[in-house]
Amino acid sequence: MRVAFVIFERMTALDFVGAYDPVMRLKTMLFRPDLSWDVCALSDEVRDPVGLSFRATRVGQPLEGYDLLILPGGYGTRELKSDEKFVGWLRTARNCPLKASVCTGSLLLGAAGFLKGRTATTHPSAVEELKKFCAVSERRVVDEGDVVTAGGVTAAIDLGLHLCERLAGAEAREKIRRQMDYRR
Repeated sequence: MRVAFVIFERMTALDFVGAYDPVMRLKTMLFRPDLSWDVCALSDEVRDPVGLSFRATRVGQPLEGYDLLILPGGYGTRELKSDEKFVGWLRTARNCPLKASVCTGSLLLGAAGFLKGRTATTHPSAVEELKKFCAVSERRVVDEGDVVTAGGVTAAIDLGLHLCERLAGAEAREKIRRQMDYRR
């Protein structure tokens, strides 16, 4: 099971880390010992809006061959959804069986064409923008089979736990939730 965590300039750090933490526990808690992941970007390093930096482990490589792609949101999505280089790079994940996003990451999934004919969710401030790509729900997590979207920032943890259940079952999700002391 290969996971691509996509990062980009001006992403929201919690969107990335909130999903990353529960998903990586699938491996560290031995629910999915076959799990591996890359932090993928078009540059070696990216920064959130206040300067926190993240290093990519895989730079500028196509996003094919992954089983799961996870996109954060953040201020950077507003520009990137119109950036042909970035959107073209995302489209290299078209054969990825499961794509997920947090917050305004759904705008990027929409720009890449992955939300056509589907329902998705996003941060409340981006609902009108998301309507250009798909039907919109106010649910915290929307699972459309091969695409899963989560609402604003704190929904990243909910998304991560949802993906844990999809990949390893309800018991794994519950044990990971308890280990994280997540009480939502």
